[in-house]
Amino acid sequence: MQNMNRQWRLKSRPAGMPTPENWELVEDAIPDPGEGQIVARACWLSVDPYMRGRIAAGPSYAKPVEPGEVMQGGGVGIVVRSRNPAYKPGDIVESMGWGWQDYATLNPQGTRKVDPAHGLMRHALGILGMPGLTAYFAFLDVGSPRVGDTVVVSSAAGAVGQVVGQIAKLMGCRAVAVAGGATKLGWCRELGYDAGVDYKGGDLRGALAAATPEGIDVYFDNTAGPIFDAVMERINLRARIIQCGTIDTYNRAGQPDTGLRHHRHMLVKRARWQGFLYPDYAHRAEEGLARLGQWVREGKLRYREDIAEGIEQMPRAFLKLLTGENLGKQLVRVSPEP
Repeated sequence: MQNMNRQWRLKSRPAGMPTPENWELVEDAIPDPGEGQIVARACWLSVDPYMRGRIAAGPSYAKPVEPGEVMQGGGVGIVVRSRNPAYKPGDIVESMGWGWQDYATLNPQGTRKVDPAHGLMRHALGILGMPGLTAYFAFLDVGSPRVGDTVVVSSAAGAVGQVVGQIAKLMGCRAVAVAGGATKLGWCRELGYDAGVDYKGGDLRGALAAATPEGIDVYFDNTAGPIFDAVMERINLRARIIQCGTIDTYNRAGQPDTGLRHHRHMLVKRARWQGFLYPDYAHRAEEGLARLGQWVREGKLRYREDIAEGIEQMPRAFLKLLTGENLGKQLVRVSPEP
């Protein structure tokens, strides 16, 4: 076991798109667990779009990271010290409260054991973790899909979107991917999406109309912004709109909201627009993991990961995610697995 705990701490809040200079890498002592706690060594750390909101000033659904604090995020690794009888050294654990660091002090609340029989360790941060569970519960519970529905997914090649499209197909729906560029749309076709729209192609509304000739019944939104505006013009009667992310808005704080007004569409179509946050469903995780795991074992769900090597790459991996350069779930390998 190494002698120090490397941590990425927030140095300053970004104005617009973050830069690597907004964080600093420091070394601290490896912590000791308090009563009922464990200390675990990270093997894999996650970067996710929601983290942009965590470094912004102002109210949100979670307390923002303050300058000088460890950057928040999820991780999976190995218990090295325990003062909790439910955990022993060598156990594999996952937590959304890990932070960008080698060693995390974890409480049992919000920490779960990972059974290696269910899949690769890193899958606990992806297909068998928060992204997969977000796709599962948001689409099935909030989206209420019906056989024959046309389902549109933005950021369709991302960690959540690639799962949503495949579940839509399993539910008998027609799935339409919205993604940036030929490579991402090619991956979406491999996953079984029926059609694809390149939002960078120059005619978003025309391409979306061609891909959804019978309108849109379910929209799984990870982006907000112009894609949302284009989709709203094509929603069907009693469409369901799932607001899972707003990545297009994350770096435009303080700028005027110039998007189209959608109130008339919502009224005429009697549509439902609902936000989704995974913590509201965390108590049902085992239910979702059982079904997702079965689909993975049966070969019905495929999943792509974009892996960076070394904790030194955390900020750059995060920025890669924000600029759309990644393909699939963005992960950072921090240390060897046992």
